[in-house]
Amino acid sequence: MNLKAERGAATREKVLTIATRLFADRGYDDTSIETVLQESGLSRGALYHHYAGKDALFEAVLEATEAAVGKKITEAVRDAPSAEAALLIGLRTWIRLAADPVIRRIVLIDAPAVLGWERWRAMEERYSFGMLKAALGATGAVPAGFLDLHAHMLLAAVNESALLVARGGDQATAEAAVEEFLRRLLRTD
Repeated sequence: MNLKAERGAATREKVLTIATRLFADRGYDDTSIETVLQESGLSRGALYHHYAGKDALFEAVLEATEAAVGKKITEAVRDAPSAEAALLIGLRTWIRLAADPVIRRIVLIDAPAVLGWERWRAMEERYSFGMLKAALGATGAVPAGFLDLHAHMLLAAVNESALLVARGGDQATAEAAVEEFLRRLLRTD
């Protein structure tokens, strides 16, 4: 990699780190490009060289956050003894991760509003939602024709549980409830 490319990558990483913190702390609506510029020390032109605007910057932050979540879930399920166990472990991991204020704010609260449901879901399809569908399909518990619908319903239930826990609920109780729900769905003991 040449020096110019290395500097560009370092600048993008610096801006993503700053923007992630700002979007998580303040939310999308209350984070201005001016604040990102002030904290990063970049000129407007330099920022726009890397990101076309606030929406593009948020989308890059979301993409990086989704990738990090996907990596953590993949690591958590790596040694699962079965497809059912992998699904349970993956969803339990997601509930724990969604309790993180950064993940909760960026992925669950702001992303659907900023990107719109269809663009948000398309990104989710490449990451956690895609992983969920694959894991659910691997269990064989859902007929193929209903896999997408069941995966959406399961994701909605788990995301709602994660949001409740994040708002001061009992983590252990939510995890147990999700696990019981999944065991009934998958008919496992």
